[in-house]
Amino acid sequence: MNVAITGWAHTPFGRHEDETLESLIVRVTREALAHAGIDAPEVDAVFLGHFNAGFSVQDFTASLVFQADDGFRFKPATRVENACATGSAAVAQGVAAIESGQARVVLVVGAEQMSRTPGPEIGTNLLRASYLPEDGGTPAGFAGVFGQIAALYFQRHGDQSDALATIAAKNHRNGVGNPYAQMRKDLGYAFCRAESEGNPFVAGPLKRTDCSLVSDGAAALVLMAPGPAAEAPRAVAFRARAHVQDFLPMSKRDITLFEGCTQAWRQALDQAGLGLKDLSFVETHDCFTIAELIEYEAMGLVPPGQGHVAVTEGWTQPGGRLPVNPSGGLKAKGHPIGATGVSMHVMTAMQLCGEAGAIQVPGAVLGGVFNMGGTAVANYVSLLERQR
Repeated sequence: MNVAITGWAHTPFGRHEDETLESLIVRVTREALAHAGIDAPEVDAVFLGHFNAGFSVQDFTASLVFQADDGFRFKPATRVENACATGSAAVAQGVAAIESGQARVVLVVGAEQMSRTPGPEIGTNLLRASYLPEDGGTPAGFAGVFGQIAALYFQRHGDQSDALATIAAKNHRNGVGNPYAQMRKDLGYAFCRAESEGNPFVAGPLKRTDCSLVSDGAAALVLMAPGPAAEAPRAVAFRARAHVQDFLPMSKRDITLFEGCTQAWRQALDQAGLGLKDLSFVETHDCFTIAELIEYEAMGLVPPGQGHVAVTEGWTQPGGRLPVNPSGGLKAKGHPIGATGVSMHVMTAMQLCGEAGAIQVPGAVLGGVFNMGGTAVANYVSLLERQR
């Protein structure tokens, strides 16, 4: 058996005015240990995913995990950052520590508190995940960057506003059943498609319903080597994983292709000896609806420029050929940067253990996770399957 997830925790995402970054970290740390049935002294290493970029005055945060239990004292703890893929970067480091033999039990925590930051500063902080010499002056910040990507995609492949609205409506409908989601409201296709006072254009062809939410939250995973995992009450194993990093400047890439995403999916599927058809569902990085549309193409579900086919034919809907974002995705669940990748792994593990409640994919056997940082710069794919 490969490295396995044996316990997890997840706060609701949203505005947590009564919480601090520290309290969010402490909360999921304690809950994940309890869920895995272990104590802090049994953990060999800690990895914290925390993007920050100005959201928190406290910028040295790895040891905040130790506030949950004195038993962590003198354990190695490392903060990991890779833009919006920060959470998955922390997961990858945790898995690597076990695979290398340096640890048998690892705690991975992802956390971010964004809502306490004034609006203009939020845009400035997020834009730091782009290439500032080229994109630093982009109107509407990071949304503006993806607005440019959407505009170029529309120029090449026609107006895809119908497809984007369908993706937004799907994810909001899925999020209704997710108790951890920030927005649990079925907005409907008509609202997502039309410009209105409640759904204005934000950047280029992207409307408010095309953009993920500013959010606070945390999630945590306990990872174990095959030996201790064999004694755990549950085990969701990494069948395969891949990390591909691309150029930071968009000017050095064809930004409508997400080639790093394609490479990461190919590496993970080849490593596992699987095809997309073998997956029960995918949790993918819909920071903006245009990202999810391009990711359909990048993962190989449809050829380039044909993402709308997967949308209009219902392939990615619940019960479709490959359900995508049964959790509601970042679109409904929220996107607290450092927590997102860890959250995606938690949601996938819940599905595979049959513990996803109202959002459960019937008969889920294999789940895929794609988490990206920046404009498909940092690309992480995990393929997970339940062992027990």
